[in-house]
Amino acid sequence: MSLAGKTAVVTGGARGIGQAIATVLAARGAAIAVWDLDLEGAEKTAAAIREAGGTAIAVGGDAADAAAVATSAAQTRAELGGVTILVNNAGITTFTPFENVTEELWDRLIRVNLKGPFLVTRELLPDMLAAGWGRIINISSSSAQTGAPVMAPYVASKGGVIGLTKALAMEYADKGITVNNVPPGFVDTPLIRQGPIDVDAVAATMPMNRAGKPEDIAYAVAYLASEEAGYVTGQTLSVNGGRYLL
Repeated sequence: MSLAGKTAVVTGGARGIGQAIATVLAARGAAIAVWDLDLEGAEKTAAAIREAGGTAIAVGGDAADAAAVATSAAQTRAELGGVTILVNNAGITTFTPFENVTEELWDRLIRVNLKGPFLVTRELLPDMLAAGWGRIINISSSSAQTGAPVMAPYVASKGGVIGLTKALAMEYADKGITVNNVPPGFVDTPLIRQGPIDVDAVAATMPMNRAGKPEDIAYAVAYLASEEAGYVTGQTLSVNGGRYLL
């Protein structure tokens, strides 16, 4: 599944799932723009890709701010050319009982997790339309499929991502652009480790008796970004070790 000659943007690529996605896509030949608020972390990801023989740049900026997105896109195009693969991975979470959810917290989760993918997709879509080929992969969450306590804003925002995926898939299906989403199950990442969760205890309850790895998500994304997935659009490719079955 070669991606040689393609340029990919991975938002939230400084660590965790985003870092793994950027690394795997680069290994398949894509030139990678690692977008992240954490420019130092993005540069570490990009440097590791370059050291492995790939092509990558680090781009700092807020993927949920329209002006910053335009600036990041301009830098990416100037250094790597038009973008035909987009992975909307950047996101934040919360573990807050619903009655304690403030309007500010709700708006913050929706802004980053749902408005962000809207802004980045809107900015980069013209590149794909011009090329007559594109791949948009949105990282959602299995919590939007099952529900999850003390995570209402996160679940709502990721449910919106799944809906956005389906709408865009229908709108651009005849333009050579596919739009799919991957809802990770319980994946051992720095973000999860920051929460009030006993990672090992939860992992033991999974059907496969382990947590997912960021690479598990990355390989699914690589498939959806490939030529081989050209007839796959509007789909939810669940990567969750059996946690949720369609």
